[in-house]
Amino acid sequence: MTEFAVRFWGVRGSIAVPGADTVRYGGNTPCVEMQAGGQRLIFDGGTGLRVLGKTLVATKNIQAHLFFSHSHWDHIQGFPFFTPAYIAGNCFHIYGPVTYNGYSIKQSLSNQMVDPNFPVPLQIMQADLHFHDLQAGEKITLGEVTVETGSLNHPNYALGFRVTWRGKTVVYASDTEHYPDRLDRSLVHLARDADILIYDANYTEEEYHHPVTPRQGWGHSTWQAGVQVAGAAQVKQLVLFHHDASHDDPFLDQIEAQVQQILPNSVLAREGMVLQLS
Repeated sequence: MTEFAVRFWGVRGSIAVPGADTVRYGGNTPCVEMQAGGQRLIFDGGTGLRVLGKTLVATKNIQAHLFFSHSHWDHIQGFPFFTPAYIAGNCFHIYGPVTYNGYSIKQSLSNQMVDPNFPVPLQIMQADLHFHDLQAGEKITLGEVTVETGSLNHPNYALGFRVTWRGKTVVYASDTEHYPDRLDRSLVHLARDADILIYDANYTEEEYHHPVTPRQGWGHSTWQAGVQVAGAAQVKQLVLFHHDASHDDPFLDQIEAQVQQILPNSVLAREGMVLQLS
């Protein structure tokens, strides 16, 4: 394999919003797949994970690594509908942070699959599941691929991921809030010299600072802050992600036009979009 491919299966934040107003950017919640060096890495398990699973059902003996940034519902709600996890012979290594109240990623995934939330428990899954608790600063080596972790500014703790293969790097930083008076140096370090930075731009600055319903402290950022982080980290391409449920296609078109006036090669993430690094 001579390419590093990034595919977006879900790009929406908070809640899935399918419908006529979200056709072009998509309505599924977060799920990003990366393939490099013979490894399949999946980041977050929102409703986009169900769609990814449908494409993998016919594949036998799947080996993949599933990284959860955190266990808020929009990032785990696709896991119970991930069909390959129910098929014997498949193998998934599942990684995620422990919550502040002590729940492991296995506990968080299990808790949403118990009565009255779901009809069958996690234990009914027939694939070989290996769970790994992660902390910021850890590095995972998967053949030629390395995955570094860094802390994000989000309620109840979240992780960002830096994936590197043969000198090419993609950083996944969903669900993080910028600081009002300074750059997040931890995030700038995680994103240093990255080829692609996938960044949470849930709000506009106008929404974030709204006089009646401000969004400060909600754990999400703006495209303007993403531009600042990308510049400080010398990122080659900024990809804005985790679109707000209320932002329809025309609204997102406007945001993309604005950011491209500053960083011409920046894009807003769309379901089905594939970025390739040679």
